[in-house]
Amino acid sequence: MIEVTIDSVRIGLMNRKPEYQYVVLLRERSSKRYLPIFIGQAEARAILIKLKNETVPRPMTHDLLQKMIDALGASVDSIIVNSLENDIFYAKIILNLNGRQYEIDARPSDALALAIRADSPIFIDESVLDKAGISLDRDK
Repeated sequence: MIEVTIDSVRIGLMNRKPEYQYVVLLRERSSKRYLPIFIGQAEARAILIKLKNETVPRPMTHDLLQKMIDALGASVDSIIVNSLENDIFYAKIILNLNGRQYEIDARPSDALALAIRADSPIFIDESVLDKAGISLDRDK
């Protein structure tokens, strides 16, 4: 497993249609490799709100999920982007509850939005990073 951080959320125009596409860039801690994952608008907003330390008048879905996990006495141990199949990324939320670990299947975008709220580490299976990772030259 390779630990990563959320580098940024980017917005770009897709094709010729006036349609926006959102991508979260995960950066490997020990190098300049990145993993881009395309995500939906709602998840991009949820991640950006937390990254920018903004407040919202009512809890968002991921805030509610974190509060429920806390209320049940559980904690988010980590998030793992564990698979890439047919251009679709898969993730797991690793929960700790009463000394037991539970693996919960999740979309990477939801798992990432929860990870930043829980201040949990984010990992990527090395095979996923080898398949879809990119190196960006940030000096240009």
